[in-house]
Amino acid sequence: MPLSPPSSRRALKHTRAIHVEAFARDDGLWDIDAHITDTKTRDARLASGTRPAGSPIHDLRLRLTIDTQLNVVDAEAVSDAVPYPGYCDNHGDAYRRLIGLNLLRGFRDGVRQRLGGIQGCTHLTELCQVLPTAAIQAFAGEVIDTRDGPDAGDQEQKPFQLDRCHALRSDGAAVARYYPRWSVAAAETPESAESGVI
Repeated sequence: MPLSPPSSRRALKHTRAIHVEAFARDDGLWDIDAHITDTKTRDARLASGTRPAGSPIHDLRLRLTIDTQLNVVDAEAVSDAVPYPGYCDNHGDAYRRLIGLNLLRGFRDGVRQRLGGIQGCTHLTELCQVLPTAAIQAFAGEVIDTRDGPDAGDQEQKPFQLDRCHALRSDGAAVARYYPRWSVAAAETPESAESGVI
């Protein structure tokens, strides 16, 4: 379903694109490769010179190598296009500071502590924010068992994705339909008790 039609005529001025790919490696680790670009539809006058329309102002890449427990075991960043060449891209191996973090346990706070402000590139650091959920999507059905229903076999643990968003809450209709074994009755509230609804 598309967004609603714009209420006014408009002209595209800027595009930020984020692309993330996940690769299972032969050694049992995973690479999460992330790419961010910023382009404008007009020539951009920067302090470092004019960037022609359509040429990236930012073209940045980040790779995290993770194990199946979502621990970062290696990290690398490159900056192919930046607004201040020789300065923006001179962060050295700052993103190796991500090594040792876990994508599910305090990752975003760890990124801010290790790379926030002048410690890293604003855009690469922001790009880190999408990596936990991208890794989970990559692991779903590969590393993390997300099945239920008749093909769930002897699954004894609640599927990872339950109670992590509004649609898949244990007391909701989607869980009752697709994961009935893990469905729980909605908690009675004073309002539902008065109306007879549970």
